[in-house]
Amino acid sequence: MTAPNAATPTKPAAAKPVVQKEDAMWLQKEMLNRNYHDLAIAHEQGRKVAATFVPGNLNELMMCFNLARNYPETNALHNGMRKKTGKFILDAERAGQSEDVCTYVKADLGMLLNGDTGPTGEPLPKPDILLLSYTGCFTFMKWFELVRHKYGSESVMLHVPYQGDGRITTNMVQYVVSQLKDKVIPALERVSGVKFDIDRLREYMKESVKAEEDLVQVFAAAKNRPSPIDGFFGAVYYIGPIFSAFRGTKEATEYYRVLRSEIEQRVREKRGPITPEGELKEEKYRLVVEGTPCWSNFREFWKMFYDEGAVVVASTYTKVGGVYDFGFRHDPDRPLESLAEYCMGCMSNLSMSQRIDMVCHYLDEYQADGLLVNSVKSCNSYSAGQLLMLREIEKRTGKPAAFIETDLVDPRYFSGANVKTRLESYFQMINQKRALQ
Repeated sequence: MTAPNAATPTKPAAAKPVVQKEDAMWLQKEMLNRNYHDLAIAHEQGRKVAATFVPGNLNELMMCFNLARNYPETNALHNGMRKKTGKFILDAERAGQSEDVCTYVKADLGMLLNGDTGPTGEPLPKPDILLLSYTGCFTFMKWFELVRHKYGSESVMLHVPYQGDGRITTNMVQYVVSQLKDKVIPALERVSGVKFDIDRLREYMKESVKAEEDLVQVFAAAKNRPSPIDGFFGAVYYIGPIFSAFRGTKEATEYYRVLRSEIEQRVREKRGPITPEGELKEEKYRLVVEGTPCWSNFREFWKMFYDEGAVVVASTYTKVGGVYDFGFRHDPDRPLESLAEYCMGCMSNLSMSQRIDMVCHYLDEYQADGLLVNSVKSCNSYSAGQLLMLREIEKRTGKPAAFIETDLVDPRYFSGANVKTRLESYFQMINQKRALQ
């Protein structure tokens, strides 16, 4: 027996797995953390705060008014990666949100219910203006309606026409530009107290173009064998600055210059991508992924691919904040028109046929073995029609496709054993296809 006053032996705590990242991934983390700090002190410094969304965001325009910029989607995904969203979602549901509501929304509302503390532990300020660029997701409007009820913030909406027939017309561009001139810019001037300067906007766009060009070259590097990047899991680090508060800054320009240089070096050395488990030494499968990551189980999900020697060479998710690899660049000579075209060209605003064409292009251009669809349980706008897409893409390309289902940030909808089993079956399917060729 143990003596009454003796200390009870305890099992040593397991060492926390070391996460391996590229230098650019660490730099990206520093940049995003710095933006959270800037948000935390914005009101102390006399700056106004804008909250907005990633698809179709007007970051260059907001910078013209010295606004600090908060992105609720990125708050939710960062909280998901930090294992915080399970509680936040339950708190939001207890407060009346339905189980079927987008888990990004519930994660955000749950965070607000828990004291407005952001992912890094610093407080997030009350937004002075809610700026919504509607690009294909009706949930955005309801989301900001709830935030507006909580804070009483002024809101302004930029209505963006949907690409129903797969093209952007002159009338569509003029419609968006007129809203920018008549509604959005006057609202930003009023809230910020700063007069709009279109030359300042042009200067920011010059920086955007440089970053966009380098990012496209990074994505294109996945056409090599082996691919030096993972175009889904790894690429979510690459898109962070350009899809949020840094596009248009010299800091982003430098980040993408460093990233491109790092990736080009990996191409020359014929090295595979860096994963949290280490470098992928042997590339066995090349995949295209349609759908979003599961942030609450991000590392576990990625490891399933690493264990099988699978690398994602292209993905649709990495285009939600801009489809740059199909030619779009912000144009300093047509700044307002360029903003309009950017908003309408985001992946979430594309028609179903355009999304199918995009995936078929990636399967061919990147010499992928097949398509994996990761359907999101709580995102109707992204996931609707994905089975139809899968069947059409299989028919066009003759390449095998598979379907799994997880969620954005709700850990209740991630079954690791189920996902792993489906992935293993899919890789067997690819092997069988290869044997017949």
